[in-house]
Amino acid sequence: MASELEMPKLSDTMTEGTILRWLKKEGDAVEIGDEIAEIETDKATMAMEVFDEGILSKIMVQEGEKAAVGAVIGILGDEGEDVSDSGSSSKPAETPAPAEEKKEASPAPAASSPTQAPAPAAPASSDGSRLRVSPLARKIAEEKGVDLTTLTGSGPSGRIVKKDVEAAGSGSAKPAASSSAPAAAAAPAAKAIVPAAASGEDQRIELSTMRKIIADRLLTSKVTIPHFYLHVEVDAAPLMSLRKQINEQAEKTTGNKYTINDFIVKALINASVAVPQVNASFAGDHIVQYASVGVSVAVAVDDGLVTPVVKNAETKSLLQISREIKDIAARSRDKKLRPDEFDGGTVTISNLGSYGIDSFDAIVNPPQAIILSVGNIVKKPVVVGDEIKPGLRLNLGLSCDHRVVDGAVGAQFLAEMKKLIENPALMLV
Repeated sequence: MASELEMPKLSDTMTEGTILRWLKKEGDAVEIGDEIAEIETDKATMAMEVFDEGILSKIMVQEGEKAAVGAVIGILGDEGEDVSDSGSSSKPAETPAPAEEKKEASPAPAASSPTQAPAPAAPASSDGSRLRVSPLARKIAEEKGVDLTTLTGSGPSGRIVKKDVEAAGSGSAKPAASSSAPAAAAAPAAKAIVPAAASGEDQRIELSTMRKIIADRLLTSKVTIPHFYLHVEVDAAPLMSLRKQINEQAEKTTGNKYTINDFIVKALINASVAVPQVNASFAGDHIVQYASVGVSVAVAVDDGLVTPVVKNAETKSLLQISREIKDIAARSRDKKLRPDEFDGGTVTISNLGSYGIDSFDAIVNPPQAIILSVGNIVKKPVVVGDEIKPGLRLNLGLSCDHRVVDGAVGAQFLAEMKKLIENPALMLV
C-alpha cells in the first residue's frame, strides 16, 4: 500500500517548509532511516528521514517549492504500484514565480506550475485532449522511447500506468538521453538567483525561508521592544594569560583547545545566575524569570544566522561548554542540528570579534530580555596608576528589553561580567 510523505514539523514555530533538494528521485528505493530530502525551516536547513520503506513513486512538491506542515510532499509505494491519484487532496504552498519570468515571450498557461516539466511530460492524445499518465509510467516511457500518445490507459479514468507502457515498450527504440524526473529536479527553483546577463547588472535574490524569518522577527523586535544599550571596557590580559596556561595543559590531557568565546560564555552564564533579573522574558501581564540558563549562541551560516542553545548551562563545566559550542557550531554549518537544539534559550551571545569588530549593538532575540555583544580584543595604551602602559582591552555591549531589565540591573550584570573576565579563575571554582 502507498504511504504519504508529509512535510514534518521540524521546529516549534514552523508552519511551512521549503524543499531545497530531493536526495532521492522518483523510482529510487527508500529504506527506513534514509535521508530523503533537505528541508529549509524557519530556523535552519535539516534533512528529512523516512520511517517506512518502498519506492519513491511520486514527488508532489518540487525543489524550491513550499508546503505547509502536514501537506503531502511525496508518495512512497511498492514497485509497480499505481499511485497516480494518491495525495491529490493535499497541495503545497504556492511560491510565486520571479518577476523576470513574466518577460518571457511565451508565458506558460495559467494552469501550469512554474516548476512543471516541459510538454513531453504531459502529452496530448491524437484528439488534442490531455493524457493522464502516472509518474512511473512516464518515466518508463522516457527510458524505453514509447510514444504515450499511441497508448490507451487501463488505469482509473483511462490513466496510462506502468503495465501499459511495458506492454507497448517491448522492442521499442533506444532509451531517451535523459528522463523527465531529473530534468524536473534540475529546473531552477523559484528562490534561485536570477543571473546577471552581463557584468555590472543587478541581480534579484529571492529570500530564503530563514532570511524571511530573520527579517520578520528582528523587525518585530526592533519595533516592539524598547531597546537600550550599555557598554563596558574590560581588561582582557588576565583572561588571555589564563587561557594560554589552560590550553598548554589541555593539549596533554583532554585535547580540547579553549577559545576566548568559551570563557566569555562561561562568564555570561555565571553572571546570569548572579543577576537573575536578566535571565527573564516579558509575557504581557507578567515577567517570566527562568530557573535555568539556556545560552543561545549566534552562529553565522551561508544563508543567515542560527542560534542553537547550550541548555542547563549553569550545570556545565568550562570543558563541557567548550565542546558543546564547537559541536553545535559545526553542525549548524553542516545543517545537521535537531529542531529541539534551537529551543530553551534564555540569553544570547553574539561575538563578532573574530571579524575585527571592536564593538557593536545587537538586537534582542525575542522573547529573551538581553543579548551580549562581544567585540575584538584590542591592544592599546592604558593608564595604570600614573603610568601609561600597553594593555589588552575588550568591549562588551548589552542590549536590553527595558520592559524587563532596567538600566541599574543591566549595569549590575555588566559589572559582574567585568569582574569575572578580569578575575577568570573565579569561573573555574
